[in-house]
Amino acid sequence: MKNHFLIAKIRNRFNPTVQISQRQLYHYYQDKILRKEYLPLSETGFRVFSQFEEDGKLLYLFAAIGMDNKVFVEIGSDDGVNSNSANLYFNFGWHGLFIDGNQKSIKRGENFFRKYPHTWFYTPKFIHAKVTRENVNHLLSESGIAGEIGLLSIDIDGNDYWIWDAISVIEPKVVVIETHNEFGLNNIVVPYDPDYYYPGKHPDYHGASPVAMTHLANRKGYRLVGANELGFNFFYVKNGIAELELPEVSVESVLQHPSVLDGYKKFDEIKDWEYLEG
Repeated sequence: MKNHFLIAKIRNRFNPTVQISQRQLYHYYQDKILRKEYLPLSETGFRVFSQFEEDGKLLYLFAAIGMDNKVFVEIGSDDGVNSNSANLYFNFGWHGLFIDGNQKSIKRGENFFRKYPHTWFYTPKFIHAKVTRENVNHLLSESGIAGEIGLLSIDIDGNDYWIWDAISVIEPKVVVIETHNEFGLNNIVVPYDPDYYYPGKHPDYHGASPVAMTHLANRKGYRLVGANELGFNFFYVKNGIAELELPEVSVESVLQHPSVLDGYKKFDEIKDWEYLEG
C-alpha cells in the first residue's frame, strides 16, 4: 500500500494540470508585475518537488526576472527529485547540474530522470563529488557550465558559506542557500574544514548565520529578497536585476517563524566555540 501511495504521489507531479496551472500563474504574476502590483515573496510559496515551499517562491522570482537563462546548478542535491530545481526542469524546460557527495543518491536521481524523461528537454547532468572550496570551480567548468546562469542552489549542511564564497566561474541571477538560523543575529561563520561531514563534532556546529551569509551575498553583489517560511533557506537576487519588483528585505524580517525562536536555544551549547566573523 505504501509503494502504491508513493507511485501515485509521484505521478501526480507529472499531471498536465500541474504544468498548466503553474504556467498560468507565471503569466498572472508577470501581468501583475507589469501593472506594478508587486506581491510579497512570503505569499507566493508552494511545493511540487521542493522540500518546502521554494518552488512557488522561485516561480514568482523568475516571473519578475524572466526565464531567459534556464540553467541551474544545485550543490547538495541528493537525488535531485525533492530539490529546488526539479520543478523548473519538469515544468519550465530548464536544464543543468546536480552535484552530491552520496553516490547512491546520484544513481537514484539518474534513474528517476531516465524513468520520467521529457523527450524535448535536455536531461540534467549528475556528478558524484564531495564539493570543497578547492574543487568547486573545476567541477563546474568540467561540466560545461560557466558564466551567467539562472539559479544556484547550495545545501550541503556544512561549508555552504565557503563554497559560495569560492565560486567564481558562474554568475547566477538567483541564489538559494541554507543558513544556520540557530545562530540568531550573530555575525558568525564556522571555520572552513574541507574534510567536514555532517554532523561533525556537534550537529549544530556548522555553516553560517543568516547575518554572515547576507554579508557574503552583499560582497558578491546580491541582495536578500526573502526566505522560506522556516527561515533557513535564503533567497538572494543579483543587484541590478528587478530591483523595484524584488526589493531588499532585512534578515530580521524573515526570521519570524516560532521554530526560529525555539532554535536559538540550541546555540547555547556551542556559543563559546571557535567562530569567524562573516
